[in-house]
Amino acid sequence: MAAVARMGILRILSTNNSNKLLPNGREFVIPIRTIVSKSGRAVSPQVPKPKPWPYRTKGYNFFNSLYDKTTSRFDENSKVIVVEGPVAAGKTQVAKELAKELDMLYLPEANLDMLTTNSYGFNLKKLNSQISESIRFFDVEDFLLNPRHKLTACFQLRQYVVKYSHTGQGVILDRCVYSDFVFMETMFKHKYISPEARSIYYDARQCTIDELLRPHLIIYLDVPVDKVLANIKQRNYCCETQSDVLTASYLKTMEDLYKLEYLKKLSTHSELLVYDWSDQGDIEVVVEDLERINFSRIDNQDPKVKDWVYHLEEEYAGLRHMYADKKHSLMCYLNIPRMDAPELLVDGQDFLAYCDLVLTTPGNGYESGFNPDMGDNVLFRLKEYPNRHTLPLIERCLS
Repeated sequence: MAAVARMGILRILSTNNSNKLLPNGREFVIPIRTIVSKSGRAVSPQVPKPKPWPYRTKGYNFFNSLYDKTTSRFDENSKVIVVEGPVAAGKTQVAKELAKELDMLYLPEANLDMLTTNSYGFNLKKLNSQISESIRFFDVEDFLLNPRHKLTACFQLRQYVVKYSHTGQGVILDRCVYSDFVFMETMFKHKYISPEARSIYYDARQCTIDELLRPHLIIYLDVPVDKVLANIKQRNYCCETQSDVLTASYLKTMEDLYKLEYLKKLSTHSELLVYDWSDQGDIEVVVEDLERINFSRIDNQDPKVKDWVYHLEEEYAGLRHMYADKKHSLMCYLNIPRMDAPELLVDGQDFLAYCDLVLTTPGNGYESGFNPDMGDNVLFRLKEYPNRHTLPLIERCLS
């Protein structure tokens, strides 16, 4: 995810912030008060944005931080905004329109294709017919049509993995990793997930979630269950209309978890806007509400600030380096050594056969950039790409 230059989780402050000194003599930088729309920016001259930093080819190390200061890239819209809501609520459209109106980066909802597609466009799901069932890629469409399949637990854990990696950057997100437990709990309450798999999921979540920074703002589109069912019928995706999963009971469970658990917890660390989106709404009203939010705090212990306020340029550079170059290290925290959920185990011989098969597929024989059969010129390459496991931005119709 570090390929996109203006990393949302780092663009937090403006260069014209108001400051004050802390008791220890350090300067406390208070985040800029508000978000500004395109129309608002047109009123006053804007400082030109710096050119995007080439993270994919250069990474971001100590020497880079000496001449490319992180705080110089901050502006008033350096925020992370997440659009949440039930199935078929219109999240994607709202997120795209907000990104356009606020001149911010839009990232689609994380999906399994991001995990299975390499940088050359080859999707590992094409191997499903050639590999053992226990190791196949089971996606959201498969779950909706066959929710009691043994791979359902693996599917949900992979969803968490892809969302975790996806959150390394971005400013307008269509759902995020923090709300992923809503889906796990809904699946568990309806007996699609075993207690053992659920426990492993929360072990993985506990080991990883605190390494990320919580969003500045959550926008929740509230749509009642009966309207959600009508929207599903209207958009007519066969995997949804033919599914036994998306019942009124299932959607009600998800709604309750969103409102009573997720929004309640995250609202202590993020600003929250909730809209009745039963009949859609006016995006201009949402933008006006965003511009009225006071993101400034005078107490650095305020939970809505402490994820984002640091006192040294080096601290910002450290975050930037971690999310740009060390994502693979963070992903290692997902390796939970538990063997008590049989549906998550794979036979060693099956996995070995799968690995051998992957090496024969386009673009997977060598590291990205070193595959001559894909047109890479490796003869005069002086250095490797940074060893980072990042995900391509792939939008799907179910997002």
